[in-house]
Amino acid sequence: MLLSRGLAALILIFSFTLSLNAEYLYKDDVVKNPQFAEQINAIGTELKAKTGVSLYLVMVRDLEENQTIADFEKQLASELKEPAVIMTFIELKQKVDILARPVSLYEYFNKAQVLSPNATFIGSVVSAVMFARSYDEAKELISNRGGTILPILAERAKGDEIVSKYSVAMFNGYADVAEQIAAHHDVTLSSSAGSGSKNFIDILRVIFYGIILYAIIVYVRGRYFRKKEDSLNV
Repeated sequence: MLLSRGLAALILIFSFTLSLNAEYLYKDDVVKNPQFAEQINAIGTELKAKTGVSLYLVMVRDLEENQTIADFEKQLASELKEPAVIMTFIELKQKVDILARPVSLYEYFNKAQVLSPNATFIGSVVSAVMFARSYDEAKELISNRGGTILPILAERAKGDEIVSKYSVAMFNGYADVAEQIAAHHDVTLSSSAGSGSKNFIDILRVIFYGIILYAIIVYVRGRYFRKKEDSLNV
């Protein structure tokens, strides 16, 4: 009887400790890495203490049938106390979104920038040239550069590298939003990514998009010279 009570107490303590440790990594069915959880919760805890805003990260494999990411986020919001910002990643759908409640919290961070598919000016110009259907759309693509999640998710990876890519992308985005919220309150976060790490990531992005731009130039030049040869052969 005493052993049973002791075991029950241990289980209760373990469950309570686990729930505390997982407070800001609210759901994680994807990465499942204790170090990742520790980093996220360190930033979330400091952000809450200094600004009063709770920033939650949610990562799930998939949604229920016919459920949208917006519906899923509304369900999550009903479980959490405001003010709260929820960053959600759906692995199988490769979708990311950020929900803020109350909506006034959107003024604390730039959602369009965080979720931009373009990390750099070069990338945004390339996207504007290739995909924009109007001047206003091209202007928007260029102005909303600086994405900290989607450019990393778009990179190729194999095997265990895929989960590592997810963790880097979501940590990068989580830290970005946290730092913007902190900056809005005129405070800094000692637990977030340092400037050295950001500079290193920026260098990798410049190299990455430089390769893409080079490939586009080679492709365009190839088509141009083929058309020129065809016209000469006629």
